Amino acid sequence: MAMFGSNMPSEVGLGALLCPLGSNVVIQTACFSVGTVLPVYSTFKAIESREEDEQRKWLLYWAAYGSFSVVELFTDKFLCRFPFYYHMKLAFLVWLQLPSVDGARDFYINLLRPFLRRHQCRLDQLMGFLYGKMAKFVSARHTEIEFTRTFLMKIWESASHMVQNIINPRKRQINGAAIDGPLEHVETSESEDKE
Repeated sequence: MAMFGSNMPSEVGLGALLCPLGSNVVIQTACFSVGTVLPVYSTFKAIESREEDEQRKWLLYWAAYGSFSVVELFTDKFLCRFPFYYHMKLAFLVWLQLPSVDGARDFYINLLRPFLRRHQCRLDQLMGFLYGKMAKFVSARHTEIEFTRTFLMKIWESASHMVQNIINPRKRQINGAAIDGPLEHVETSESEDKE
């Protein structure tokens, strides 16, 4: 930090971020990255490679992660007050993914599968009820949903166009014709300059 002209030691800032009683920004970001970002990419790779063992591994991971997320939805407000909660969550998410321990498979076989088998009949009824309600909602609100979809697609296209202009600023569209680079300076005669 001294090279940036600060007299404050770097340990103070890093210590404040990593302190279990202080800000949890770093550890929450790590939980999100390890729990969601990395598995999404690994799932993509497994799907594209068409390796059934890898696909099964990530399917088990998402089943475990999803059930953990449902439980966390109801308990997070209480558990996040514990000093090392996010550290334990990160360790749990790493455990789920590690090939050497196969945590997601163990979680599924020992906890999730017995629970779902025991309550399968009631869960099937609940899912049928929810799907029926969703289908009624969608059919009753079809025009509003279509309007929203069209609106969001236009926003997406505008944002995509803006990003393209940021990425490639030299190429602009004017009346359908692409113009590369800056406009050329056209010299005028002296009589036009005097007017």
